[in-house]
Amino acid sequence: MKEQDIPTPFYIVYENKLRKNLELIDSVRRRAGVEIIMAFKANALWRTFHIIREYGFKFTASSLNELMLGNKHLGTKAHSYCPAYTESTIHDFLNGSSHITFNSLKQFERFKDVTLKAGVSAGLRVNPQCSVIETDIYNPALPGSRFGVTADILGERLPDGIDGLHFHALCESSADDLRHVLEAFETQFGKYLPQIKWVNMGGGHLMTRHGYDVDALVEILTAFKQRHPHISIILEPGSAFTWRTGDLITSVVDVVENQGISTAIIDASFACHMPDCLEMPYQPSITESVDATEGTYTYRMGGNSCLSGDFVGDWHFAHPLTEGDRLRFEDMNHYTTVKTNMFNGIQHPSIVLSDKDGECEYLRRYTFDDYESRMD
Repeated sequence: MKEQDIPTPFYIVYENKLRKNLELIDSVRRRAGVEIIMAFKANALWRTFHIIREYGFKFTASSLNELMLGNKHLGTKAHSYCPAYTESTIHDFLNGSSHITFNSLKQFERFKDVTLKAGVSAGLRVNPQCSVIETDIYNPALPGSRFGVTADILGERLPDGIDGLHFHALCESSADDLRHVLEAFETQFGKYLPQIKWVNMGGGHLMTRHGYDVDALVEILTAFKQRHPHISIILEPGSAFTWRTGDLITSVVDVVENQGISTAIIDASFACHMPDCLEMPYQPSITESVDATEGTYTYRMGGNSCLSGDFVGDWHFAHPLTEGDRLRFEDMNHYTTVKTNMFNGIQHPSIVLSDKDGECEYLRRYTFDDYESRMD
């Protein structure tokens, strides 16, 4: 089956592009001598995990569902972090984890004994209070953040039983951003580093983005290892694994003209199928669009839901859009399928994998049963 023969809407994942990312991440892992694990919060399409398994990557989990998914489909234990564990969840987290990070001193003290008894390596999330993220909704280092312990509330020593420190202050960031955050981390928490075995530098390392300075990342990590040779380094990027590895293919189903604005309604929804476009907000690339010049045609894109704000725009096209035109929304494999919803009961796009030879297979086709069972 070829891509052009598949009815819209559908997400498509390209094996060749995924492998290219995995190979780059693997090269950083080997060159820097660090451990790099996959964050499911960005992508959890487990039907592609057979490809990821070939490279031996482990994973991080922030919920029991993520933990069980990784245990089952990657066949490894998790590096777990959750803002708050409970009596009803902690034992399952410990059973499926090799490492577990606590968000507060109170949480660690509450579950210290069962953690040590389980033989799981315990860490503490810390907040270096270094903001390099422009969008507040994704910035865990804002004043008053609920994430992590600040240096001023720690004593001279870490509590007994803490093996590692975990900071997460990046989001689709550069190597230079990591350099700034790492400087803040070492300045504030450096006195604790002789006491620990590992440091988890969190996610947001977008090393697979075009123009990312991979050599600088390796240099930063190598230099940290030279300063602290007894400490193992862990990175847990999300977007980097599946950056630009898949798209959402849609069709125009109508064009609406109102007060001088042309809106092309598509057979998908920003609110349901591309929610980050409204949350961030950001405007994705459409392959068929062109730069705005004299003679081009301007359109909003409207989702096929009854939410008034289910639209993004504007894009420009070399010709008028008409019913049946196919449009490719680029880079819709990270932070997309994990965030979809069933508002309005709108059917989810199918999910398709294109193999190394361009042959396509359905990974999932959604039906009424999916909507009915979710609303049960």
